[in-house]
Amino acid sequence: PLRLSFQRGAKGSGMTRIERLVMHPTLKEELLSRLKKRLGCGGAVKDGVLELQGDRRDFLEAELKAQGYQVKRIGG
Repeated sequence: PLRLSFQRGAKGSGMTRIERLVMHPTLKEELLSRLKKRLGCGGAVKDGVLELQGDRRDFLEAELKAQGYQVKRIGG
């Protein structure tokens, strides 16, 4: 299953991370682009992990489950 977690740094609103996503890197970029447009936030792909600014776990969990992925929330 995909791992959905939230990490807060020293400052800012933190990052929502999607780990263990098995797909081609260009497809990850396309998925990230669609999610950023839907959420109206920034994000990046770092070391194969999708990172989105802010706490977006609820939306992402529903969205990824609708696309057929198994999602496991880590840390809350």
